[in-house]
Amino acid sequence: MTTLGTQGRDVGPSEVVIRDVRLAVQAGSGAARTGGAGVAGPPVDLILRDGLIAAIEPTRYPGDRYTRPRLGGRGTATDPSDPDDGTANGTAPDSRTGTTDANGPAVFDAGGAFAFPGFVDAHVHLDKAHILDRCRGGAGLAQAVAQVRAAKRGFTVEDVRDRAARVLRRAIVNGTTRMRSYVEVDPDAGLRSFEALAALRDEYAHAVDLRLSAFAQDGTTQAPRTLGLLRRALEQGADEVGGCPYTDADPGAHVRAIFDLAVEFDVPVDFHVDFDLDPSWEHLSLVVAETRRHGWGGRTSVGHVTKLSALAPADRLAVAGRLADAGIGLVVLPATDLFLSGRDAERLVPRGVAPAVATQVPGLAMAVATNNVVNPFTPFGDADLLRMANLYAIVGQLETDDDLRSVFGMVSAAAEAIVGGARRIEVGASADVVLLDAPDPVTALRECVQPLAGWKAGRQTFLRPRPRLLADGLGRTSEAGFGEDLVDQGRPGGGR
Repeated sequence: MTTLGTQGRDVGPSEVVIRDVRLAVQAGSGAARTGGAGVAGPPVDLILRDGLIAAIEPTRYPGDRYTRPRLGGRGTATDPSDPDDGTANGTAPDSRTGTTDANGPAVFDAGGAFAFPGFVDAHVHLDKAHILDRCRGGAGLAQAVAQVRAAKRGFTVEDVRDRAARVLRRAIVNGTTRMRSYVEVDPDAGLRSFEALAALRDEYAHAVDLRLSAFAQDGTTQAPRTLGLLRRALEQGADEVGGCPYTDADPGAHVRAIFDLAVEFDVPVDFHVDFDLDPSWEHLSLVVAETRRHGWGGRTSVGHVTKLSALAPADRLAVAGRLADAGIGLVVLPATDLFLSGRDAERLVPRGVAPAVATQVPGLAMAVATNNVVNPFTPFGDADLLRMANLYAIVGQLETDDDLRSVFGMVSAAAEAIVGGARRIEVGASADVVLLDAPDPVTALRECVQPLAGWKAGRQTFLRPRPRLLADGLGRTSEAGFGEDLVDQGRPGGGR
């Protein structure tokens, strides 16, 4: 059986209609075709079918104002006497999915929420998340490296899997749909962490695309067995390879060895590099040289590069130009870099965060990412990329809408350019959709709004209904979303 769709079409019972969303479009463009960081366009309906976006149509039932999505969920209540509390098919939201199905398409009324393909975390360490309770307090980067090195000797496959899954689940409900995780492969960790994350990559594939980078955190020159273990991880399906020249006894040899593996296995490469505030020396030029030598532009990225914050503006722009010319992406890690930088300063402590937005040059791909979660490198974290982007904007003293659109892109479309891919919400694209409780990306970033729901390849992966506030002591409730009257005393019944 079929039922009439939002624009008079016949739609099949397996379809999903996400009604009344706003997409970002490039300024001056009328096309609703976006990766998520442009200016909000008019309300539209998304029709998902067979894992793809089958149609994008002007919404037939736009909300009278932005903030009134009909989001169901366990424990929420609706007023059947309220004519504005229904859905497209006149049925109540399903308590498990937030959608409706009355012999027709599942309908999700987003009420003008902002839709985009989801956040992209370009740099995270799932394998060593949530180990702070196993480590002593430290005083800087070297101590964090040493403590984690000792802790990972006790890692088991089950242990890594449980801790990493905890972060993955948080990331999914926070709207992340793509992620690149490093996994340390060396004589201390063996392949145990890789085995655990490879299993999670398959287990959570319905909700998030997880790429794994076999990573030499503790160098290779002083631990030559690491190269053989990296090779085995790549043979067993690692998607990328990564290195860390600042921990290696011979940084140049380390960078060359990691690049040799990348070329042999034809995979992208990433380096954690220049993670300090001393501009008198650097390793970034080693990465630039090898990228050029191997023609690995567009397949190389670097993380941290906190030295950029210690350079004069003209020198920063020169470095950014070299990165752009070589095709090297830059990933900024605000939480970790803030936490570990400037430990020797007694006053006027430097931020130590690469000022990427102020260093934009044409062709330079940039991202903001999570890095570590509740371990000695960063003893905080909740896998919330929108909050991380907000933190970065605050630290960078960014305030204009254009700057904030750039930052939103650094956790979405621009980050995806670094890890590989260019998803858009357009007809024929994979139906990866996340709804944010805001009308546009700038508002979402300024206010750290809540993700409301998400779909991966057309399959709903999470639902986070708005909380409801008790309007009085009699159990009447009111939606607590942005833009709503929290207590509607003027309405009969005191709100929903």
